[in-house]
Amino acid sequence: MSAPTTTRAEQGAMSHREILEALSGLLLVLFVAMSSATIVSTALPKIIGALNGSQTQYTWVVTASLLTATATTPIWGKLADLYSKKALVQVSIVVFVLGSIVAGFAQSAGQLIAARAFQGIGMGGVQALVQVAIAAMIPPRERGRYNGYLGGVLALATVGGPLLGGVIVDTSWLGWRWCFFIGAPVAVVALVVLQRTLHLPVFRRDNVKIDYAGASLIAAGVSILLIWVSFVDSSFGWVSWQTFAMVGAGLVLLATAVWVESRAAEPVVPLQIVRQRTTALAILASLAVGMAMFGGSVFLGQYFQIGRGYSPTEAGLLTIPLMAGVLVSSTISGRMITKSGKVKPYIVTGTIVLVAGFAMLSTMDHLTPLWYIGVGMALVGIGVGMSMQNLVLAVQNTVALRDIGAASSTIAFFRSLGGTIGVSVLGAVLAHRVTDSITSQLAAAGVPAGSSGGGKTSSLNLAELPPTIQHIVRAAYGDATGHIFLISAGIGVVGVIAALLFRQITLRSTIDLAAARKADGAPVPAAR
Repeated sequence: MSAPTTTRAEQGAMSHREILEALSGLLLVLFVAMSSATIVSTALPKIIGALNGSQTQYTWVVTASLLTATATTPIWGKLADLYSKKALVQVSIVVFVLGSIVAGFAQSAGQLIAARAFQGIGMGGVQALVQVAIAAMIPPRERGRYNGYLGGVLALATVGGPLLGGVIVDTSWLGWRWCFFIGAPVAVVALVVLQRTLHLPVFRRDNVKIDYAGASLIAAGVSILLIWVSFVDSSFGWVSWQTFAMVGAGLVLLATAVWVESRAAEPVVPLQIVRQRTTALAILASLAVGMAMFGGSVFLGQYFQIGRGYSPTEAGLLTIPLMAGVLVSSTISGRMITKSGKVKPYIVTGTIVLVAGFAMLSTMDHLTPLWYIGVGMALVGIGVGMSMQNLVLAVQNTVALRDIGAASSTIAFFRSLGGTIGVSVLGAVLAHRVTDSITSQLAAAGVPAGSSGGGKTSSLNLAELPPTIQHIVRAAYGDATGHIFLISAGIGVVGVIAALLFRQITLRSTIDLAAARKADGAPVPAAR
């Protein structure tokens, strides 16, 4: 094994100004990726309607990108432990933008889903590598301070993105395709800034082996189970040969993936890291938070537009409480963590507040006052801001610098996996409840389900429906959305339990674990 290249990051602490300069490029990269994704969120009902897509396709436009991001995140993280982190960040943002441009030219919902799957490869790189790069520059104790900047950028992208997406869709001379095109020029600026400001250590090792087999098996196993979730009880029954075949194949593939990971020289999900107590609990909490947050919030734009009849721009404005909660809580909690060095109280509080927010949203229907929904969204945002980034921070504190990439990407992997499962499962639940509600209401109104009016209700293009049936569809979506938030609250409880089981964590003030060991004058206990 060759000696790693030594840089300033290893020789001495970077000054606050140097960190901010390097951080500027990373945050701009993150802003491009996040805003490109959130711009689509409020525009998606209009996009799927224009492409004559269904609720299942609506779900898979989101699921496809999350799934490929999940599959590739550990690979990006492993590559970051072996090659230039800076070059990998640049490659990932280029892939993401190329996927966005291809999505902008989609002519059908199926083409859009395929383009989003490609886009997710770049998304997986960005979400893992930005965390890795920050961890390579800043000690865990100080990282909470800079996580405030990270939270601010995330909040700006998530607040500004939906608003911009709504304006683009509502502007006739632009159209929904510009929701995908608009990120390209900003990405060019991000790449230039990154080239000038980001300088990180490069570790080069001989005989490198990337565990593509493990990543492929995990992606294939999860994909089969998610496809089963999307179609069970609609295209085939719960007890059927299709169910046994798909569930059986998915479980066999995932079991094989575990076997491969236990024997791989460079496993994509290192089991020795996963088995540590802090990492295992962080994974469980990240799964729960990811399922609850992604699975719940992705349907808010649809609720406001289809369930309540607001325009995409108005829907973007109505989601501001959610994003404001993320901004405020991530900034304040980050600075308080830097001051105290304690991270567990904020993770526990965040997961509890997240569950409380979803519990409030679970009672809503198509007539619920907007102020009540706003309070619930604000609580969800506060919970996400206090827990999500700090779960990564807790794990990064337990590993050496050489394993930062693998550890960070492992948490991002399971958080993304939770989001993928959450969106798919909750989307399937929503589709089934909406279909049942529409069918019963059409029957009550004396409209046969197979008529010209009732037969189109599976499409999200409400403009093609008669006014009476539009009202039935809107009420069905508005009433069904509260049910999926109840499921999100239940999932969030698992995150609370995992957070409570954390041991007290004191963040170290050095970048590498070896330096912490030297500073203490004694061996640092293995992370548990």
